[in-house]
Amino acid sequence: MDKFRELEIICESENTLEALLKKRGFSRRLIVAMKRTEGGITRNGELCRTIDKVFAGDRVLLKIPMGSGNDIVPNRELTVPTVYEDSDLIIYNKPAGMAVHRSHGHYDDTLENVFAAQLDMPFRAVNRLDKDTSGLCIAAKNKLGADMTVTEKVYYAVCEGIVSEPQRIDLPIGRADGSVMMREVRPDGKNAVTVIKPLKCMNNCTLLEIRLETGRTHQIRVHLSHISHPLAGDDMYGGSRKLIARQALHCGKMSFIHPISGENVTVSADMPEDMTEIIRKEML
Repeated sequence: MDKFRELEIICESENTLEALLKKRGFSRRLIVAMKRTEGGITRNGELCRTIDKVFAGDRVLLKIPMGSGNDIVPNRELTVPTVYEDSDLIIYNKPAGMAVHRSHGHYDDTLENVFAAQLDMPFRAVNRLDKDTSGLCIAAKNKLGADMTVTEKVYYAVCEGIVSEPQRIDLPIGRADGSVMMREVRPDGKNAVTVIKPLKCMNNCTLLEIRLETGRTHQIRVHLSHISHPLAGDDMYGGSRKLIARQALHCGKMSFIHPISGENVTVSADMPEDMTEIIRKEML
């Protein structure tokens, strides 16, 4: 049986229902899904079409589809810290070494499996992190949540070498010839912009704060490697594993507009021990 998240909107002024829903951030796809749901959109207890007028004081009740479960094997032996949760979203602090989605060789040890052990609904990842990147990962509990807007993501990284000044790296990225996984800076690639700010210079490595203006696969890793400052531990892109056994990259802060309340929400997650250990050992 399908499950739904019910949301009531009290109208503040005269408008068409469609205009009201679009103003509240509902996508066309989600509006269609609610229209196809029995009793999906009602006004004051009666069915309402999107072309109908609504008036101040009207109560519009929406049934937001949440799906009918999923085929992911729940794994209750995995534990991942939750930094935020409400009826629409759950945000994890994903550890390094855990994939977000199932893939060949990873059938029951992913964030999907953690989610399935906690919630009986489809897994909808709003943002994705590489398996060996730690930090904040949002999963939506319904289709509206999946359409949410992330306004800012801040990463923390340890790169090799000394970066003394902030930089804005604006270089296109595309798939490397002959490789399924690797990316590279190349003139026929897609636009990619990474902004880096040094926080601490250490013994031949630097703690960076990083913001992305675009979201290409491996963007941070590729850009830092291209400017001769690969991430510590990132041997795929030229980094050494002397200090850490995985790329030293952590999604530590995220801001977004909540899909239901419209409020700005900011969450954060401290750097994991393997990265703070580098800072402790390598401080000048």
